[in-house]
Amino acid sequence: MNKIECFGEMCPIPLLKAKKKYEQIEINESFLLVTDHSCVLQSISDYFHKTHTSIEIEEVMTGVWEIQITKIA
Repeated sequence: MNKIECFGEMCPIPLLKAKKKYEQIEINESFLLVTDHSCVLQSISDYFHKTHTSIEIEEVMTGVWEIQITKIA
């Protein structure tokens, strides 16, 4: 699985990186975006809930989140 690390990057940079990666993957493929800014969670969720996408968010340590984005259609 591809991983995009966005430590220290604030919106909209992580969202732009996620959009670019999303365009490159096929249906049923996933990628992981790792961030340390909580605002990124909302922008990613808002954008990708409008698409055919599955999103799973997990706080892997205090203040660090992994967002798994899977293209489903």
